[in-house]
Amino acid sequence: MESVISVAIVDDDRALCAAIAAFLDGTPGFRCLGVYFTAESALEGIPARPPHVVLMDINMPGRDGIACVRELKARLPETQIVMLTVYEDTDKIFAALSAGATGYLLKRLSPEKLLEAIREVHEGGSPMSSSIARKVVASFRRGGPPPRTPLPLSPREQAVLEALARGLTYKQIADQLEISIDTIRTYIRRIYEKLHVQSRTEAVAKYLRS
Repeated sequence: MESVISVAIVDDDRALCAAIAAFLDGTPGFRCLGVYFTAESALEGIPARPPHVVLMDINMPGRDGIACVRELKARLPETQIVMLTVYEDTDKIFAALSAGATGYLLKRLSPEKLLEAIREVHEGGSPMSSSIARKVVASFRRGGPPPRTPLPLSPREQAVLEALARGLTYKQIADQLEISIDTIRTYIRRIYEKLHVQSRTEAVAKYLRS
């Protein structure tokens, strides 16, 4: 039997929360474990009933989502947190990732892409909307070319990592390389092990220094 991925939503947009919760509960393999409209209520409720994945907005009444991420990760290091927001500015992206978020998505993504991102982060990935990934890549490239460090990767692993750096999803990479998504996940696990990293962002950073 397929394991169920439990998800909590933290966002003050009640209509959006209701729509996402209903979509998750109506999709096999997913379950909405809780909805919280403030960071304060999330910090009280989520540790008592930890989900696999948290979808976190940034702008909320009271404490913002980035502060909430920082405290939740300190208390629940195994729970994966993905920002789901309208903000695309670099400062907020890096503040969220530095606070402990594993992914960063824009709210305009489709429900199907949201499911794919939740599954990806649950399986060890670091999902980012394509425009966000480009901003991350651009930030690493500022300041001139870094020292070159060869990466201990096979040609196919190098191709997968290059596609990750371009912000492609697992499905897009699989289609481009004409292999299965499961094979892509295997390559990514090997890349993380060889580069001694834990996330897509760290892997991309090492790629850009190579």
